[in-house]
Amino acid sequence: MRSPDSRTPGDPRSQARSALFGEGAAAPALAENPRAWFPEIIGRSPALRSVLETVAKVARSDGAVLILGESGTGKELIASAVHRLSNRSDRPYITVNSSAIPENLLESELFGHEKGAFTSAHTKRIGRFEEAHSGTLFLDEIGDMPMSLQSKLLRVLQDKKYSPLGGNETREADVRIIAATNMNLKDSLNKSFRLDLYHRLNVFPITLPPLRHRAEDVADLIEHFTEISNRSKGVSTPCFFTPEAIQILSTYDWPGNIRQLQNMVERMVVMRGNEGGGILPADLDAEILIAPTARTPELSSLAAAPVSAPHPTSMPIPPLHSGAAPRFPESFGKLPSEGLDLVQFIESLENDFIRQALERTGNNRNQAAKLLGLNRTTLVERIKKRRLTT
Repeated sequence: MRSPDSRTPGDPRSQARSALFGEGAAAPALAENPRAWFPEIIGRSPALRSVLETVAKVARSDGAVLILGESGTGKELIASAVHRLSNRSDRPYITVNSSAIPENLLESELFGHEKGAFTSAHTKRIGRFEEAHSGTLFLDEIGDMPMSLQSKLLRVLQDKKYSPLGGNETREADVRIIAATNMNLKDSLNKSFRLDLYHRLNVFPITLPPLRHRAEDVADLIEHFTEISNRSKGVSTPCFFTPEAIQILSTYDWPGNIRQLQNMVERMVVMRGNEGGGILPADLDAEILIAPTARTPELSSLAAAPVSAPHPTSMPIPPLHSGAAPRFPESFGKLPSEGLDLVQFIESLENDFIRQALERTGNNRNQAAKLLGLNRTTLVERIKKRRLTT
């Protein structure tokens, strides 16, 4: 079996990595050409640069990496970059979302199972540890992993061995672990997360800054996502955000971070259709215009602008920010002269809140339910029934 350092001649990932690091030579300084190191990451703010410098240093180690940060900050991109720059770059890179897999199936997902291991195990299954052998295993949303499985994962990380469910064969766990979560694991220690597992994973901690701490990067991100949306939608006249709109967007606190910004850009481009052209401040989402973080006089006038004959689906929605009280346009909550369908209006309002909660939590339904004060089961039923997506 090949070691993680062995590579097949001509492998494109090996060639790319050799071009960056050079054989037997020191890697070029990150400051010299950051896009050569991280072509998938947009931004040049000091906060982001500090993170990338850390990634460049720890990537070549085999130690576990724990990526922390709010939902939507790009933890998946950082994990992928760590693998790409590592000594295992030409070996498998396998991802597992701990919150997306039912608790009773997660152990089988990780370690695999033999035929007949449990009632529905009609065939043998290869686990993610085996798929990632000699490569990297990315455990996303590690904070949602049940305590019962945390102890088994800890044992595997300590012993470097595991056995599939229903099997007696012991297998080697030659993987580099990268874990990520948007939770504050320190607050969960010995409650919902094991202290010993935390220390095992926290060899190289990397904390991603929220977008509100990267205001300098908002314009670059908007340009990047606008270009992608224009190209993917095949618009005849490309869209672009005016400097005035970008200024406003740069002052918004982006509770859903980069994912929220990306969704907003795509929505703006789609809604413009073939009309294209400049996107003005007045075109922006009501949630942004009425946000408590607004700091310019123009925002107040836009938020207070009267709305004629509002349609239920276009009524401004109060933001989900905590702390300062939301500010609504003057017309919010006033019955239109022609009347409205109250049931449809309430359902539309509720749907908008559900979409915002899903967007801000990275589609984590447990956390979205907490934001909305609902039981998870209730939220899931409404999402399915109304076919709501983010």
